[in-house]
Amino acid sequence: MNAFFHLMPQPSKLVTLEQLLEAYRTGFFPMAETEHVVLWHSPDPRAIIPLDHAHIARSVRVLIRKGVFAVRRNADFEKVIHHCASRPYTWISQDLQRLYCRLHALGYAHSVEAWQGETLVGGLYGVAIGGAFFGESMFSHVSNAAKVCFAHLVEHLRQQGFTLLDTQYANPFTVSLGAIEIPRRAYLAKLTEAIAQPCVF
Repeated sequence: MNAFFHLMPQPSKLVTLEQLLEAYRTGFFPMAETEHVVLWHSPDPRAIIPLDHAHIARSVRVLIRKGVFAVRRNADFEKVIHHCASRPYTWISQDLQRLYCRLHALGYAHSVEAWQGETLVGGLYGVAIGGAFFGESMFSHVSNAAKVCFAHLVEHLRQQGFTLLDTQYANPFTVSLGAIEIPRRAYLAKLTEAIAQPCVF
């Protein structure tokens, strides 16, 4: 894959909310290289999931019909991002977690969560600006919990009139959800149109 990066090593404690939002608006997203160094990525090609062609597996549809999980939005954003970051290698530093929690408090960052009783068993989070949703990460503690959250996210974005679901890089998992790669120039054109839309998550 021919990946174009704009890399700016920078102590994450110096990243402001304004810088983070401007990065998303202009096609960049952060990944922590270390706890205090953030690299800003803008890959070429860029991966997106067309909302009309997202792939929801039959097994996931069965789980949704049976109501195996209670799906909630923004019930515990902080716990979702904590679980997403809790892995042997993570690009979600503690500083970035704090920044995203602040974005959540301002209404930009959102989570979709799968619960069984009072236990959070899966979820995902991302950033919404206009009609664009920038998917960041997901986790599952029970099989297919995150995929159920993804299915609810796609349906919610459709209902709210969103036109862009950004998944950053293509990998076997995101491709299984319907991700495709498009040239960075085409992505930026879609991004400009999407963020101008008056959508509400």
